[in-house]
Amino acid sequence: MLSLPLLGQAVDSVALQAQRGPFRAALEGIERGKPLDATLRQTFADHPLLPWLEYAELKRDLAKASDAKVTAFRQRYADVGFSEPLRKLWLRELAKRRDWANFQRHYRAEVDIDDDLRCQHFNAQLATVTPDAALINAIAEFWQEGVSRPPVCDAAFAVLDKRGGISDALRWQRIESAAESGNASLMRFVARGLPAAEKALAEQYAAYLDAPSKKAATWPRDARSRQIAAFGATRLAKSNPAASEQLLTDLSPLGLSVDQQGSVRNQAALWTAASYLPETARRMAAVPASAFDDRLHEWRAREAMARGAWAEALSAIKAMPDTLQADPRWRYLNARMHELTRQAAVAKPLFASLATQANYHGFLAADRAGLPYALCPQEVDAKAPQRAMVERLPALTRALELNALDRRSWAEVEWKQLLAGLDADSRRQAVDIVVEAGWKDRAVFAMANAEDQRYYTLRFPFAQRQTLRRDARKHGLDEAWVAALIRAESAWQSHARSHADARGLMQLLPSTGAATAKANGLPWNGGDTLYSPRANIALGTAYLAAMLTRHNGQPYLATAAYNAGPAPIGRWLTQRANFDVDLWVETIPYRETREYVGRIMAFSVVYDWRLNGKAVPLSARMRGLTAPRQAFVCPASTITTPVSP
Repeated sequence: MLSLPLLGQAVDSVALQAQRGPFRAALEGIERGKPLDATLRQTFADHPLLPWLEYAELKRDLAKASDAKVTAFRQRYADVGFSEPLRKLWLRELAKRRDWANFQRHYRAEVDIDDDLRCQHFNAQLATVTPDAALINAIAEFWQEGVSRPPVCDAAFAVLDKRGGISDALRWQRIESAAESGNASLMRFVARGLPAAEKALAEQYAAYLDAPSKKAATWPRDARSRQIAAFGATRLAKSNPAASEQLLTDLSPLGLSVDQQGSVRNQAALWTAASYLPETARRMAAVPASAFDDRLHEWRAREAMARGAWAEALSAIKAMPDTLQADPRWRYLNARMHELTRQAAVAKPLFASLATQANYHGFLAADRAGLPYALCPQEVDAKAPQRAMVERLPALTRALELNALDRRSWAEVEWKQLLAGLDADSRRQAVDIVVEAGWKDRAVFAMANAEDQRYYTLRFPFAQRQTLRRDARKHGLDEAWVAALIRAESAWQSHARSHADARGLMQLLPSTGAATAKANGLPWNGGDTLYSPRANIALGTAYLAAMLTRHNGQPYLATAAYNAGPAPIGRWLTQRANFDVDLWVETIPYRETREYVGRIMAFSVVYDWRLNGKAVPLSARMRGLTAPRQAFVCPASTITTPVSP
């Protein structure tokens, strides 16, 4: 980069980099309790992150801060990213102090929608004004939703109850809402305030929701009983479709409506189809037309394809709503079903039309139609007039420097605030600048708008190029495939960590990393080894190569195994032996894995284009075959649906 600004003043980027060590030490010292004294202020007087040093000190001592100090600090640094997070921290501190007047002054109803803050707002109102009907009604409306609320809400709910705001009718509304969300424990909790007979009935409802049974047929024959009976039967259908069908028969005395029965039958058919069970056709036929939704339409077609019933699948596709038929997946499969039912003349123009789209199904359609791939790339103009203006924005400087210091959550709040003030062209310039500086994932998360989709070079960045190329070649892997997997798994964030504890660029579990390191004689120093880009790529490519070998050199199978694990792959292969690759992928039962394979394969095409200007045909790439690379063209007139994030 050129120069970096401090609130409008130029700062030499080399000098700023040299200060990172001392600045990091100063920041960590402040967080441990050291004061931001005059010496530190003088040392970092021209540093763009001096406000963050002050924030760190204020946050550390927030329990002792005055409202005047926090307010003045926020006003002084209103344009710095910490302003809004600090306001929320301060709201919670004021609530602890029961400083309701200042709490109300800082509270913003339109953005403070967390349950605890909303309830503290109620508490503040109850403490400072005489409750009127509007306030009581607002608390009642919040109370009756069928979800559990945090303990901080209890005080407001107690006032509501004391003033007679929780009637038996309102309790039943909340019980019904809780039943719809499957929260039996909340149903029991709310029922405590009902008269004995009604409480007993509510507890029967809750017990039924936990374990649906024909005992519900003895309930009062009213709308509430019918609704809760339908909720329970619908939940049962997800785990035991056959039992839900029998339960519908047992519940006939209640008189469930057509819509209620349809909801149960919808789920019974859906989960039967998703498991590819033999009862699918019968259960699909039992679903009323009014109860068909998009998922059921899709699974009717998918289940027919899994049986090789191409004509049935084609009929199911034709029965889909127009919006669903227009989806690239079903446009492609519509053409494939025509092809497989010996209607090639119909299929050919359908493939040709879809081939104008730059996505997984568009690339597959181009292969079948013998057409080049459609790609209409746009590039950010680094010489555009607004480039220099964006480069000198203080928020951009702070975001980049915080990211370089591994203060990623702080960097992201600066980045978010920066983008909020930029127009589309300036936002793209900002993304291009930070990607050049090494903050690769911003190109993924900040370029998701429809108008950004054609900036392929920016949206599909590279990092660790030498390491990636070396380890891919070492294991005989397609470099574009590995890059695509990293893009999908971590968006090039070396520090990424999933809820399942998968870590680093290629999102390996520590157990997988340890086993792979042992099998390949690679260094291993515990789970944090995976945060090293070089170590992660070395281990990830070794593991991917093992998956490829295990699945007979078939990248589409190795990709599916990388997402779902090896065990399901063998089962799916047994169920659908000798299936064409594209149809096998479309009949993967797990939606996540089904879409993952398509996404990785489409990303591979784009990365191959980035590396070589052309790409191995997708139909060959998925099977690990060699083939002449496919050319790319930008159709003269087309509505292009680009590769999705």
